[in-house]
Parts: sequence; C-alpha cells; structure tokens
Amino acid sequence: MDRLYSGMQPTGAPHIGNYLGAICNWVDLAERYDAVYGIVDLHAITVQYDPALMQERIRTMAAVLLGCGLPAPEGCTLYVQSTVPQHAELAWLFASVTPLAELYRMTQFKDKAKIHQKNVNAGLLTYPVLQAADILLYKGTVVPVGEDQVQHIEMARVIARKFNNRYGEIFPEPKELVARDARIMGLDGQAKMSKSLGNHIGLLDSEDEIRDKLKTAFTDPSRKRLKDPGNPDICNIFTLHRHFSTDEQQAWVREGCTTAAFGCFQCKKVLADNIIEHLAPIQERTREWLDRPRDLDELLDAGTRRCRAMATETLAETFERMGIASRRATTGE
Repeated sequence: MDRLYSGMQPTGAPHIGNYLGAICNWVDLAERYDAVYGIVDLHAITVQYDPALMQERIRTMAAVLLGCGLPAPEGCTLYVQSTVPQHAELAWLFASVTPLAELYRMTQFKDKAKIHQKNVNAGLLTYPVLQAADILLYKGTVVPVGEDQVQHIEMARVIARKFNNRYGEIFPEPKELVARDARIMGLDGQAKMSKSLGNHIGLLDSEDEIRDKLKTAFTDPSRKRLKDPGNPDICNIFTLHRHFSTDEQQAWVREGCTTAAFGCFQCKKVLADNIIEHLAPIQERTREWLDRPRDLDELLDAGTRRCRAMATETLAETFERMGIASRRATTGE
C-alpha cells in the first residue's frame, strides 16, 4: 500500500473541527494506506506554550485519537514526533536545499507572524521544512490536509525535487489529499474553529459546556427576531447539523427556520443533544485510555520503534548520497 503521513499538534484535547476535518478522515484512510500518524510536538514549540503541560497534552491527544477509533497499533502507526530524532536531522539537511524566498512567501507564515508578533522565530519560518522532513522521512506519498495546508505540501514537493536533482533520486514527491469538510467554521461564524480563538467545542467538553457554547453561537444574521425567516444554507449551526443530525432532523430544522416556525434556540437544543450523544462513547473510550497510562505508553513506544527503524534507513541513505555518511546514520547509535 502507498504510505500516508499526517500529524497533529498536541495543543490539548482536539475540538469537533479537528474531529470532522481530520480525525474521522484518519480513521477511514487507515484502511486504505500504510498510515503513519504523528503527534507533532516539535511543531508545537514554535509558539509560546507551557512546558509543564506538554506531556499531559501529548497523552491526552493520543488517548483522544484512539478514543475516536484510530486503529493503532495494528491498523496504523501512532507515535510522538520528538521520540524520533531523525525528524530534526532531516529537516536540517533539507534546509540546505530549501529556497529562502519560498519560505517567506508561505501564507501560513505571514498569518502566524501577525498573530505571534512578539515571537516571530525561525521555527515559524522553517515550519514547512520540518513538515517536509516529517513526510519524507517515511517516504510518504500521500498527505491528507485541509485547503490551508496545500501550500505546505507543494513546498514538500519542491524540497524533494531539489534534493533529488542535486544528490540523486531518494524521495518521492508527495501528493496532497484534500479532505472534505476539512474547514469547519467556529461558533463565531467568522473564522475556522480554533482553540486559540475560543470559538470551538472540545471533544472532551461536558454537556453543560457544549450547551452553553451553542447558546451564544452565531447563526443566520437575517434572523434578528423570532418571526424573521432564515436561510439554513448560510447558517453555521446548520452546517454542524449536517454532521451530527439525522436527515429527518435536518429537514425539520430547515422547515422551521425558513418559515420562522421556531427560533434558533430550538435548533441549537437539538444540535446540542446530538453532539452530546455522539461524543459520549468517544469520551468514555478516551477516559479508559487515560486510566491505563502504561498501555498508552506501550502503544506509543511501539509506534516509535517502527518509525525509528524506517527513519534510520532513510537517513543513512540520505547521508551517504550527501557524502556525510556516519556510523550513527547507518547504525542508529
């Protein structure tokens, strides 16, 4: 099978945007590809964070992914990025063939530089180089991404091409697999769902938290009064109904909204009930994993061992082509 690679930063428990846009896709793709999924903590340190919480966040991320049905370790590989040091080594080698001007043109760098004005570090700029190393360390050929990450995969292809042209063919040029529903709008209706913007519903949120967040969620702006008819097709709440509500419930919401038969409160109540019901088994399975830390560590360690074996082989070949082969590269010591 073709090898697929994807990663997710450990910024705490994922939200329903991560779930609908990436995690569900990861579970499905694991049946069709040799899938390698990383908890990419090296990427997470490019912005300010609390080191004391990092290990807890890594553990929670792993437990949630498994709680959502990720079939590790038999059906896919799940590991923590920093436990495979070859990621950082290959990123440095790739930096020697990466055009600086291309990095400055990256849209996400510009966006993040605006958000993190007091911490515009080299890691933010070279983020796509490390991402290319993540993928190509395992010679991944397929990368599931949202539309906002397509430019990064294009950069990975540029890096692979330039390296191959200079040193000989080693790395495949990966192709993006743009996920459907990868961009889930936040509850504010203004931006993509994000924990940093506080416009999200977390996969581990309590029933009360989910209901409270939905009560104030943005809806169709034309519904200023109860008697005003709305348009579900432009309502962010109705978008979530498409994922969590039955066809019959969606038809009921559409009818009631367009005829002003009821208000947004009733619509949100049904959605809240459905989200709570959908997340309940995920939360239960996640708690079970968190209550078994030794089993969770063993599963991640198994992923690390497999990834280190692949990474050692790739790096040895890379060093040899570059004329800097070393005992460490060939033995993994």
